[in-house]
Amino acid sequence: MQSIQVAQLKSEFSSVLDQIQNLGESFVIEYGKTHKKVAMLVPYQEIKEDRQFGQLKGKIEIADDFDTEDEDMSKLFYDAKVFP
Repeated sequence: MQSIQVAQLKSEFSSVLDQIQNLGESFVIEYGKTHKKVAMLVPYQEIKEDRQFGQLKGKIEIADDFDTEDEDMSKLFYDAKVFP
């Protein structure tokens, strides 16, 4: 990621866009004498479409004993000493 001042960005805008598009570069835009970071320029990424609700309906089964508690595991969890 590169930093660039507003004045430099104004004069080299096309070049900066080329670097973003072709090289995948990112730029932090700095402003003023204190070089305060105010924005970022990053490559655009297409957003994937959201999955539709109910898309897997009828394709997944949950076992009847899914939430049955295992005694041995419970003992290890609840009766274990945290610090020897």
